[in-house]
Amino acid sequence: MKYFEDIKVGDVFAVGRHTFAADEIKAFARRFDPQHFHVDEAAAARSHFGGLIASGWHTASVWMRLMVEYRRRMAEAMRARGEPVAGIGPALGFRELKWLKPVYVGDTVDYRTEVIETRPSQSRPRCGLLTYRSSGVNQNGEPVLSFESTTFVERRGEQP
Repeated sequence: MKYFEDIKVGDVFAVGRHTFAADEIKAFARRFDPQHFHVDEAAAARSHFGGLIASGWHTASVWMRLMVEYRRRMAEAMRARGEPVAGIGPALGFRELKWLKPVYVGDTVDYRTEVIETRPSQSRPRCGLLTYRSSGVNQNGEPVLSFESTTFVERRGEQP
């Protein structure tokens, strides 16, 4: 991860892409969101969705997995170039979480995160706070997920 001072409002991270398969939709839902339109294809076909859909929590969890992988790749590349890597976290939570459109079997969601605010932390002077707007867009360019989050990011060197 870059240091707080190296991250600017407007920076965008292409976090990754995921295609949702029926078996993974059902497996996730059986454990965490066992509503009929997530676990039973026949019942889902009769629902107002008209087919099996991923849990919104599943779509958000995929973003989290892809974000962790993205940060890991970024840190490895920085270390390979001999650059220092800043610490990140913890996150302070999510706001404005919205599931904008159902994610159906076979949908591919592209996830991205944009920095929308930066500010020094008052409680942790060695850190800054980054606020992100994260989103997922399906293969048709339709937004399916949106939320904001804030997390701590290490600042470069000693801070006053």
